Parts: sequence; structure tokens; C-alpha cells
Amino acid sequence: MQKQKRWMKSAIETSKAEMPALPWARGNRRLNKAAAKPGKLRTA
Repeated sequence: MQKQKRWMKSAIETSKAEMPALPWARGNRRLNKAAAKPGKLRTA
């Protein structure tokens, strides 16, 4: 479980660096489609 938390944190860090506002968190539909593939695979 700790390993998962670690990569979750790094995944969030990288997505924050790529886009300041997380599209899936803010419900931005246009960005959501682009971020759906990597985002959903990571959080699944």
C-alpha cells in the first residue's frame, strides 16, 4: 500500500507540472478527454 501511495504522489506531481490545474479535479471537459487515458490508467 505504501508503494502505491508513493507512485500516486509522484503521478500527481508530474501531472501538476504538466498542467497547473488538474483537469479531472476541476471538471474541465476539453482537457479531461486528453488526460483521461494516462490519468485513468494511473488511478485505476
